[in-house]
Amino acid sequence: MAPSAWAICFFLGGFLLPGGSPSPGSSVPRLRLSYRDLLSANRSAIFLGPRGSLGLRALYLDEYRDRLFLGGRDALYSLRLDQAWPDTKETECANFVRVLQPHNRTHLLACGTGAFQPTCALITVGHRGEHVLRLELSSVDSGRGRCPHEPSRPFASAFVGGELYTGLTADFLGREAMIFRSGGPRPALRSDSDQNLLHDPRFVMAARISDNSDQDNDKVYFFFSETVPSPDGSSGRVTVSRVARVCVNDAGGQRVLVNRWSTLLKARLVCSVPGAGGAETHFDQLEDVFLLWPKAGKGLEVFALFSTVSAVFQGFAVCVYHMADIWEVFNGPFAHQEGPQHQWGPYVGKVPFPRPGVCPSKMTARPGRAFGSTKDYPDEVLQFARAHPLMFRPVRPRLGRPVLIKTQLAQKLTQIVVDRVEAEDGIYDVIFLGTDSGSVLKVIALQVEGSAEPEEVVLEELQVFKQMLYVGSQLGVARLRLHQCETYGSACAECCLARDPYCAWDGASCTRYRPGSSKRRFRRQDILHGNPALQCPGQGQTEEATGAVAATTVYGTEHNSTFLECLPKSPQAAVRWFLQRPEDERPDQVKTDERILQTAQGLLFRRLSRLDAGTYTCSSLEHGFSRTVVRLALVVIAAEQLGVLLPREPPARGGPASVPPKAWYKDILQLTGLASLPRVDEYCERVWCRGVAERPGALPFWSKAKSARGKGWAGLELGKKGKSRVQAERNRTPREVEAT
Repeated sequence: MAPSAWAICFFLGGFLLPGGSPSPGSSVPRLRLSYRDLLSANRSAIFLGPRGSLGLRALYLDEYRDRLFLGGRDALYSLRLDQAWPDTKETECANFVRVLQPHNRTHLLACGTGAFQPTCALITVGHRGEHVLRLELSSVDSGRGRCPHEPSRPFASAFVGGELYTGLTADFLGREAMIFRSGGPRPALRSDSDQNLLHDPRFVMAARISDNSDQDNDKVYFFFSETVPSPDGSSGRVTVSRVARVCVNDAGGQRVLVNRWSTLLKARLVCSVPGAGGAETHFDQLEDVFLLWPKAGKGLEVFALFSTVSAVFQGFAVCVYHMADIWEVFNGPFAHQEGPQHQWGPYVGKVPFPRPGVCPSKMTARPGRAFGSTKDYPDEVLQFARAHPLMFRPVRPRLGRPVLIKTQLAQKLTQIVVDRVEAEDGIYDVIFLGTDSGSVLKVIALQVEGSAEPEEVVLEELQVFKQMLYVGSQLGVARLRLHQCETYGSACAECCLARDPYCAWDGASCTRYRPGSSKRRFRRQDILHGNPALQCPGQGQTEEATGAVAATTVYGTEHNSTFLECLPKSPQAAVRWFLQRPEDERPDQVKTDERILQTAQGLLFRRLSRLDAGTYTCSSLEHGFSRTVVRLALVVIAAEQLGVLLPREPPARGGPASVPPKAWYKDILQLTGLASLPRVDEYCERVWCRGVAERPGALPFWSKAKSARGKGWAGLELGKKGKSRVQAERNRTPREVEAT
């Protein structure tokens, strides 16, 4: 079933902010919405609990009951999805809840750390339509093997057929790593510690996945990373990511592997970027996994978020795996090593029957001998499984490379959630990436025809939480709408350039796209190319030719620094500056050098020249679509004119030859363009005095000042006293000013 708008939830370890100053492109978020923006637009809802902090450790979304269950510090919360979240109920559990799994139609299984004494219990939550939350005291039991001792320990669990499958370190010191099954009528089952199967694992996820329609073949898959001895036989250790599986109907062996997994196998998950000469850049640390469950006729896809463990650079990648490719690896050759100092190779000997790792089912039945249980498996099968738990071939991603790569980030990516969206021009996977800084990135990866590398388009950056979140001490839980199309703008071109599969231009505004049986022409949407010239004919391209954007006059003084500000709506757009001088027939593109610098915020003149005067046009170019952002008419005040307006004070008797100039606020207004203010402008037309610098209370002359319009820098700045005089001066009438 496709997830609803509220059905995509992050287990928040925190939520990608680009580091440094990225160049314009699709890797920069086209829209950034702050914490306040999301709240004011009613797009985000935050629940922090009655204490102001949840200490969130477990989250379970129950779409059947329309409820969200949260396991935090000392409390279990039940939130209704159809009501405002502050209206909550809670029950004290006196531990960090790490397990929240559906036990049956009316109960949840909850397990917590219990102050280093793991404890489990059943929680009554009622039927659909009820809002019940009650701890069943009679069900309280030990949680050892089902819940870690500490809230920060890596952990994964899945509840299948009344039994809990967990990947964890089960002892107090965190040394005994295992995959464990408990809680049902069958004896508990665990991985064999003598096999040396798990090497300091960091479990991420566990889930039941069916191989086919035969339920006897159902398996529970575990995704994790581990640190293993170097495969080349050296003394070093490397981090690798794994996918492991066990049969749901595994009962252990009769004489070998008694009460131990007899079907446990694992394989390596590879997420790497191919390089020259066969070299690969690997992302080895698994951070999170999301399973995109298929519709009819489709196969399950695994979206995995990886990070590097390199000391050279920090990077993250998203790789997508087809479940069919994972099955193929588990059906392939087993890995074999002759000795500790030997390299791994494929096992070339005879593999016993039933094949080690397969589940007892119709496939394992032979005429005259049916294997109804793993206890019926021959000892040689179990011995082989014990000696060869690793598959030789790795699981490689779809297309052989990541669909998304992020490097040089100031934050860490922690979670991934994917929503498959049907748009006008196809079906797209919208990827939501969470960071440890409290933000969420909304990204799509486009596979353009003829290109080996996918194109990454960062649609939005959403600051879900106001403050920093830390792994192991989550502040709360957020509910976030997946789209808010009107924030992209009020024009067809802006909606088209956003390339958001959720949004389309309906002829009047940017609104939610809903696919239908008939395609209406006025639903404008182009995710693959984002070309408004085709979708929105006649918009935007004529602005520069018609001069639709009026020019604003700004002032600068010769030989001083001046800044012209230009902030396009989209950070993904390339910015170009053009200069139209009065004597020229057509504008020329501004050439930058050591004196004129183009920054992300505008054009900086380090030393202004008279020849710099003219009308500057800042235009943005995005996917071939050009628009004028701002026009600024720069007036350069000559140095000698400045000397006339701001004369130097005569030297004092016996003093230095010259004294730094001073200026009245009225004089500074004339130079910086503030003379357009009504009352001051009236004064400036009637009064101008060369001796203003001699008047008492003159303000100091500084180096930089920004004009009131915020469009240009005039080379002057007022001190704190001057700023207070500015406000007082603005409130005075021309008669009061003249009488000063």
